[in-house]
Amino acid sequence: MFILNHTPSIANQFLTELRDIHRQKDRMRFRKNLERLGEILAYELSKSLDYQTVEIETPLTTTTINNISEPPVILSVMRAALPFYLGVLNYFDHADSGFIGAYRQKHTEANEEVEIDLNYMACPSIDGKEIVIVDPMLATGKSFVKSVHHLLKNGKPRMVHIMAVIAAPEGLAYIKDNLNIPHKFWIGAMDDNLNEMAYIVPGLGDAGDLAFGPKL
Repeated sequence: MFILNHTPSIANQFLTELRDIHRQKDRMRFRKNLERLGEILAYELSKSLDYQTVEIETPLTTTTINNISEPPVILSVMRAALPFYLGVLNYFDHADSGFIGAYRQKHTEANEEVEIDLNYMACPSIDGKEIVIVDPMLATGKSFVKSVHHLLKNGKPRMVHIMAVIAAPEGLAYIKDNLNIPHKFWIGAMDDNLNEMAYIVPGLGDAGDLAFGPKL
C-alpha cells in the first residue's frame, strides 16, 4: 500500500487546500488540486509497472531507455473522479479508458446500511491487463468492489490498482475482505474513520458537489 502524505511533500499543500472550507469555495482550484494529486499518484504507481528497453535515435546518436511495456487501463468512477482521472490520464496518455456510473443511495438514518447503485459502464477489454480505478473518496469500499465485479464481464484483470485521494480504514478492510483479485492501494491520505453516516472523518465533504456544484 502506498500512502502519499506519509512522506512530507508539496502534495500536502494540495491536500490542505482540498480540505480547507474557505479555499473549497474556489471550484477551479478544487478541481485543479484533484488533477495534481492524480498526476502525483500516477507517477508513483508507474514505478510498479513492467518496463522494456527500447532504442531511440537522437540528433547525435542512438540510445536505449526503459519504457512502460503496456499502459494500464484507467477507469473513472463518475462524477467526482473526473478531475482526478484527468490527472492520471495526463501521465498515462497512451492508456485506454473506461467510465463507471456508481453512487451511494441516499440515506438519512445513522448507521443505516450503505447501498451502491451502478447504472452505467463503458469499458474496453481488461483481460490480462493492469487496471486503475480512480475515485477521490474511498469510504465504505463498496463502490470499488461492485465496480470490479461488473468489470469482470470485460475480462479478468492481472492487477487492480485502487487509487483515492482520501480513504477510510473501514473501506480498505472491506475491499481486502471482498475482492479476491490481486490489488494494490494508492492513497493520498489515510483518514481516521467513518462516522455514523458513513462519511470519512476528517474528510473534505462531497467531492462531486465541491468540483461541479450541488446535485438534487
